[in-house]
Amino acid sequence: MIWNIVDNRKRKYRWVEINAVIENTEHDNTCEDTDFCEPQEDAVTYEQRKNILLHDAIVWAEQATGKVTLYLYDKGHGIH
Repeated sequence: MIWNIVDNRKRKYRWVEINAVIENTEHDNTCEDTDFCEPQEDAVTYEQRKNILLHDAIVWAEQATGKVTLYLYDKGHGIH
């Protein structure tokens, strides 16, 4: 389930093909000025999808086990 979204796209109005990453929101606990997320035993640690619709990225992240942060990137960026 999405608890946070970080939009790293430079092309903010492109939605047909983007890259998306989800990480356990607990990973954000080390960031400056963050809300604290309690540790989760069965939550997703890290997953990625390349060249997907923005809508599909949101649906995919929302269905993830546990609390996740969804990172959005332009196609060809953010993941290898």
